Amino acid sequence: MTAQTEAVLSAQQDVIQSTDPQIAELIRLEQQRQDQTLELIASENHTSPAVMAATGSCLTNKYCEGYPGKRYYSGCDYYDDVERLAIQRVTKLFNCTFANVQPHSGANANNAVFFALLEPGDTFASIVLSEGGHLTHGSPVNLTGKWFKPVHYPLIYDESAPNFGHIDYDAVRATCLEHKPKMLICGYSAYPRIIDFPKFREIADECGAILMADIAHIAGLIVADAHPSPFPHCHVVTTTTHKTLRGPRGGLILTNDQDIAKKIDKAVFPGTQGGPLMHAIAGKAVAFGEALKPDFADYGKQIVKNAAALAKALMDHGYSLTSNGTENHLMVIDLRKTSADLTGKAAALWLEQSGIIVNKNTVPKDERSPFQTSGIRLGTPALTTRGLKEPDMPPVADLMHRAIASNGDQDLINKIREDVQALCQRFPMPH
Repeated sequence: MTAQTEAVLSAQQDVIQSTDPQIAELIRLEQQRQDQTLELIASENHTSPAVMAATGSCLTNKYCEGYPGKRYYSGCDYYDDVERLAIQRVTKLFNCTFANVQPHSGANANNAVFFALLEPGDTFASIVLSEGGHLTHGSPVNLTGKWFKPVHYPLIYDESAPNFGHIDYDAVRATCLEHKPKMLICGYSAYPRIIDFPKFREIADECGAILMADIAHIAGLIVADAHPSPFPHCHVVTTTTHKTLRGPRGGLILTNDQDIAKKIDKAVFPGTQGGPLMHAIAGKAVAFGEALKPDFADYGKQIVKNAAALAKALMDHGYSLTSNGTENHLMVIDLRKTSADLTGKAAALWLEQSGIIVNKNTVPKDERSPFQTSGIRLGTPALTTRGLKEPDMPPVADLMHRAIASNGDQDLINKIREDVQALCQRFPMPH
């Protein structure tokens, strides 16, 4: 952290303390929680102080409805420059020609794509949601499932197959040829393997579908050249900016198609959003600038190395991972192989009490509800940000195993938490 950034953050905290000590105390406690726990939720990360400072800046004060050079309010000159800089940086990152940096979240980005490219009732194809999909890929409680017609393709279920737990591309093709979806979605929230974007494009072209990639989880790996890029294969790409890309919470839409770009801009504003969050866009610009630096490529590759090492260490403890491992930043433990009675909810609770943060997650053919689940999902982006490397993954796996095996015994959990805090002190947060 630079002295200037540290001074800004300190001043911000002093202001909150003087005006609202209750909120200041809650922020302090949350900072302490992050400092003293191991963050393994695959969709979370630790931003740099510069990203936090930009996101908490005076840019929060302005309405900037519209786009650079075409705002509905006066006084937007500097905001135009901020947004143009964010667009310039992120198109360079992904080697594409168009970016809309205004979506408030990944869900908003996905909704805008649906609004831009589909009509209510249109059919689209996505993965079986319990096998790695996202809420916005056709859940019946989400507008994508209520206003459109989702059809789903599965993973490979045969445990004797060498590609068990991988995407069944034959089933993708069969599903698309049968239902003729207007859009085919690839990109997932709990899929631990490399996505074959050229194969998806081949299928999309055969059935006449638009190919959309939701790379929310793997965006940082892609710019680090640790995962293949969706370009030039996909017509439109959505992502979040706060996972492996290590930026502020927000969304992003990318394309190389000029016609799609125009439709996306209209779908974001005024179609689905009002004024953009310019302080968040400034934070995105800072994060994109950080990702353009050579050391970010090292970071992205280290995430993948750490994930592979953690997956091996967990399997050495006897845990079953969906697809028998990982090729990216995340993994899903199928707890049914550990204990028929152990739920993801219980395991996640014992881990949290031990200072290890994961999330409960459904697994293929899960008979439990999303509120209980038979699995947990975890990943290595935040651990890698703290500086942990491959030799540090077996100790993390040991801590996890002890917490799950504790069966909720508080004396055992308290001892594990002490060991977790000792590991956290060895790898302090980037602030």
